[in-house]
Amino acid sequence: MKGSDPDVIIAGAGMAGATLALSLSRAGLKPLLIDPAPFETQLAPTFDGRASAIAYAAFRQWRAIGVGEALAPHAQRIEQILVTDGRAPGAATAAPLPFHLRFDSDEIADRSDGEPLGYLLENRQTRAALSQAVVEAGIPVLAPARVASATFGKDAAEVTLDDGRVLRAPLAIGAEGRGSVLRRAAGVGTIGWDYRQVGVVATVRLDRPHEGVAHEYFLPGGPFAILPLTENRASLVWTESVAKGAALKAARPEVFHAHLMRRFGDFLGQARLDGPVFSYPLSLQLAERFTAPRLALLGDAAHGVHPIAGQGLNLGLKGAAALAETLVDAARLGEDIGSEAVLERYARWRRFDTAMLSAGMDAFVHLFSNDNPVLRLARGVGMAAVNRIPPARKMFMQEAGGAFGDLPRLLRGEAL
Repeated sequence: MKGSDPDVIIAGAGMAGATLALSLSRAGLKPLLIDPAPFETQLAPTFDGRASAIAYAAFRQWRAIGVGEALAPHAQRIEQILVTDGRAPGAATAAPLPFHLRFDSDEIADRSDGEPLGYLLENRQTRAALSQAVVEAGIPVLAPARVASATFGKDAAEVTLDDGRVLRAPLAIGAEGRGSVLRRAAGVGTIGWDYRQVGVVATVRLDRPHEGVAHEYFLPGGPFAILPLTENRASLVWTESVAKGAALKAARPEVFHAHLMRRFGDFLGQARLDGPVFSYPLSLQLAERFTAPRLALLGDAAHGVHPIAGQGLNLGLKGAAALAETLVDAARLGEDIGSEAVLERYARWRRFDTAMLSAGMDAFVHLFSNDNPVLRLARGVGMAAVNRIPPARKMFMQEAGGAFGDLPRLLRGEAL
């Protein structure tokens, strides 16, 4: 291998891939990023309607790799989460059901060093900050460039781009989303299913202060989330059937606003659209394995889950922290970072947690996206029980904050 060759080829310069690249680079390894989109589109804060709830442990990770300061002005603290079980029309229902959950950051302040339950960030701001950090770190980026094929030999992964260029490294990372070319090239299959739902996403401006409170309403058609953003805005994630979602996305602004206010209610005053409406299909997809010879999978290439609890990106960021620590520690010991023994440590670290969270989210979808009276009673009793048991609430909050279990050093805010 030449001195200029990368240690790791990362296919996918999105949020998980860029976070991994920065983590490796700051610890002395040489990553190379490949992405099919022009890199300027990552640097530009192009609006796509999406925002992500970031666990406070994941935000510690960004601070540890030097991105926290750039993200802080765009990060809205989530101080409370209110979860309500209801019936149509939802938030504006005159007689809501009595079942609810309330999570408050003050309850775990002694365990979280005063962190909130999490942060809400628009994806466009996160992408721009991470991409700028990649540029400043001098990490090479090939974009636009698309992976055409890959082979995985005894000593190296060989990645061929669609323009004919061939790249070699001891390890390749598939972080290019659910349609990962590297995953298919390695013969790793997937399991999953379509939920026959879409997430209708929009940003609104509010008349009254949201005070950092996130609202999640479980309705027969799917969850309806009101997530606080900076500048007294909110991100809406409105889960509906494919047909209803298409109708909402195509509706005239005044018609959409009428449906929105009926669903939203008036507890925060008028909610006025701030930008276009977007729609994204919802499904579950899990890779059968997280690793293969000379390959590790990350982010949506490894696991794509329903956004019902906002854990999709957090799973990817937790995976990036675990993979970075595994590779950096192996390199410092003089091990081959692409060897089966090293990659199995990463797979073992993330396999159980990812499977359990994915199964939990899938169960939540089926349990809450219906109006079956028996299931409604069961989930109501469960919510009421958790709400009355402080230790149970604290456990849920710590899990949602990403600070539960065997945490990588970056998620504890420690440098590698």
